[in-house]
Amino acid sequence: MITLENDYLKVSIAAKGAELQGLYSKETEIEYLWNADPEYWAKYSPVLFPIVGSLKNDHFNYKGKTYNLPRHGFARDHVFKAAQISKTEAVFTLTQSEETLKVYPFQFELKLIYRLIDRKLSLTYEVINTGKDELLFSIGAHPAFAVPNTPNTSYEDYYLAFNTDEKLTYWKLDNGLVANETESIDLNGHKLNLKHDLFYNDALVFKTLQSSCISLLNTKNDYGLHFHFEDFPFFGIWAATDAPFVCLEPWCGVADGVNHNQELKQKEGIISLAPNKNWERFWEVECF
Repeated sequence: MITLENDYLKVSIAAKGAELQGLYSKETEIEYLWNADPEYWAKYSPVLFPIVGSLKNDHFNYKGKTYNLPRHGFARDHVFKAAQISKTEAVFTLTQSEETLKVYPFQFELKLIYRLIDRKLSLTYEVINTGKDELLFSIGAHPAFAVPNTPNTSYEDYYLAFNTDEKLTYWKLDNGLVANETESIDLNGHKLNLKHDLFYNDALVFKTLQSSCISLLNTKNDYGLHFHFEDFPFFGIWAATDAPFVCLEPWCGVADGVNHNQELKQKEGIISLAPNKNWERFWEVECF
C-alpha cells in the first residue's frame, strides 16, 4: 500500500489494480471514499481497462479470432508496479503479459498517476502503444463515494449537483448491455436527489452529458466534494442495491449495445492508438 499525504489530504492506493482505497480529509476529518464492505460491493475505485462495462456474450472478435473478457476488463485484478515519486505523487504501471495476451492480443503500457494538489486528488490515466499495430482499448473510472459521509445524515439527504445539465437523458441497461431505450430526468436547479431506487435497474448510462463537474452535497451541512472531469464522452452513475455509496464514473468507452456485432474495431467508444503513441485523460476530486 502506498500512502500520499499533504496538509489537507491523506490517501492510500493498493498495488493490486492500482486502486484508490482511502480518501481522508484532515480538515473535515471525513473519509470520503466507500469502505468496500462486501455485503454490498467489495471494491473501492477500480480502473476499467481494456473495456468498460460488459461485452455481448463476454467476448469480442478481432482479426478473425474470438477473445473472452469479463465485465470491465482485467486491469483491476492485476498487480501494478508501484513507484512513489514523492510524498504527494505515485505512479502505477501495468504492461501486457502472457496471461493478458491470451484474452487481449495487444501490447500496451498503462499508467495510473496519482497526485495531491492542495485539497484535490488528481488521477491521470496514460496509455502507451508499445506494439507494432494499432492498440484498441477503452478505459474508465469507477470511484465509490460514501453516502452518507457525516453523522446524523441519511442517503436521501444527499444530492448530485451538475454544473451545466438541466436535464439528464440516460440509456437503460439490459443484462449489462446498453439497450435501445432512453429515459429522461428533469433536474430541479441542476440537482439530482439521491434515492436507492434510482439504481434498482443497474447504472444510469449517459452519452450526452454536458457537465464537467458533479458535486456530491447534502441538505444538512456544508461538507461535500467536487468531482471534476473533462473529455470523457460517456458517464455512469451507479450504486449497488440499497448500498450506502454512489459511484461517479467518467468513461472513454461503454458496454456493448444489445445489437452489437462483437467486432472490437466497431465497438462504440473504442479508442484506436497508433504505435509508439500515448493517450491521456484525468479526473480530480476536491474535498471540503
